Amino acid sequence: MLIRQNKDVFIRIYDNVGYITNKKNYSDRVVDKVGSVFLSILSREPQTLETLVEKLAQQFISVDKETLTKDALEFYAMFEEDGFLVSGNTVEELDQKDSRFSYNELDPKTIKKYFTPIIQRAKKTTQDVLDEYFKNDPQLMSLQIELTSRCNERCVHCYIPHENKTKDIAEDLFYDVLKQCKDMGVVSLTLSGGEPMLHPHFTEFLRKAKEFDFAINILSNLTLLNDEILAEMKSMQISSVQVSLYSMVPEVHDSITKLKGSFYKTKNAILKLIENDIPLQISCPNMKQNKTDFIEVLNWANEHKVRAITDYIMMACYDNTTENLDNRLSLGEVEDVIKMIINNDNDYKSEIAGADFENLEKRDDSEDIVCGVCVNTINMVSNGNVFPCAGWQSYILGNVKETSLKEIWLNAPKVKFLRGVRKKDFPECQQCEDKLFCAMCMVRNANEDPNGDPFKINTHFCKVAALNKRIVQEFRNNQ
Repeated sequence: MLIRQNKDVFIRIYDNVGYITNKKNYSDRVVDKVGSVFLSILSREPQTLETLVEKLAQQFISVDKETLTKDALEFYAMFEEDGFLVSGNTVEELDQKDSRFSYNELDPKTIKKYFTPIIQRAKKTTQDVLDEYFKNDPQLMSLQIELTSRCNERCVHCYIPHENKTKDIAEDLFYDVLKQCKDMGVVSLTLSGGEPMLHPHFTEFLRKAKEFDFAINILSNLTLLNDEILAEMKSMQISSVQVSLYSMVPEVHDSITKLKGSFYKTKNAILKLIENDIPLQISCPNMKQNKTDFIEVLNWANEHKVRAITDYIMMACYDNTTENLDNRLSLGEVEDVIKMIINNDNDYKSEIAGADFENLEKRDDSEDIVCGVCVNTINMVSNGNVFPCAGWQSYILGNVKETSLKEIWLNAPKVKFLRGVRKKDFPECQQCEDKLFCAMCMVRNANEDPNGDPFKINTHFCKVAALNKRIVQEFRNNQ
């Protein structure tokens, strides 16, 4: 009998717990210290049950092999049932069972939405267990690395000033950070820009990241996708690609990117990814230029079984300049967009029509974190500076050329400060009757405030929240 982990599955061992996640269906599990030993000996290469038991015997020297064999069979059978492992008598049988992501599926999952395990094995969710375990010593699970700040597009809404898009990450810095991430137990690595494919060593970076066994995500406009890059992405089994498509009208899309011909390049690249079964997410940020076009983008994506989302929130540049906000929707335009979303998004419609929707307002969330930055994720740009997130580049946490990523993550004063911020630290928001309809964001506050103050509430988003609430309540009253 042969056993191995699925190709889309990633395993990490953190002291006294083991973590396993399947990036194909967005499921994950946490096991205790004993279970982590059983997970730690698995690999992407098939091993016989006898080999695995021999390895276990080296760890549990007081347990007889008959008991270890029985326990191993039960443990691995449970994880195979949950979709993390495959077993069989031949390698061919394992490959047949280990189905990869495909757009030929009835409902391919290209974005985590709502995931409830078919088999409920614990009262607490995986995230609850991880939050509790890492409460006093947060674990970095995801890092976004800017391979280059250079970009071949000049999107009118971009929060990165164009004059700052000049630098590629050095090869030795990238490889050093990869090793640090592996040593820290990072699971997911997001490669971004600028436009990451502009980096002359993009494909080599992909290969090296895969060698370290990271779940790889790519943020790209895809205009530079070629056969070589496509082949590498397919062979590397990329976990996801996120791309922006602003309109199905070429002139509108190009007017936003300021790159003539970008629509056809991006659209054709999307179709190539679909053809090659590479998981894809389409983002359609909403602004004045495409305020009525996003529905066609969502419909087109749906026809191709690609998950697409729209967003009518726009923030200022990280240097506190606000020229890009000239493209932001007015409140009247936001109202039109929200109504269009409700009329066309059945998932959202079902959510806000649910009987429990209003009960969400009653929960005391004062001790909740504001967001996940510096709790399980962080961002690094090409010069080595580390930030809470890609949009907050005025708030430097440290530089990996001077201080290790681990030291920044564990001990940087700004990191510790952000980890201590709770929703109660925004009393205006806690008392606001519209808070259920607002995801208050410190970086949006900071970027638009002349002094860069993340605690200075941005009233524009307050008005949007109030507007959103009114429209949703009107919808519910008419049901």
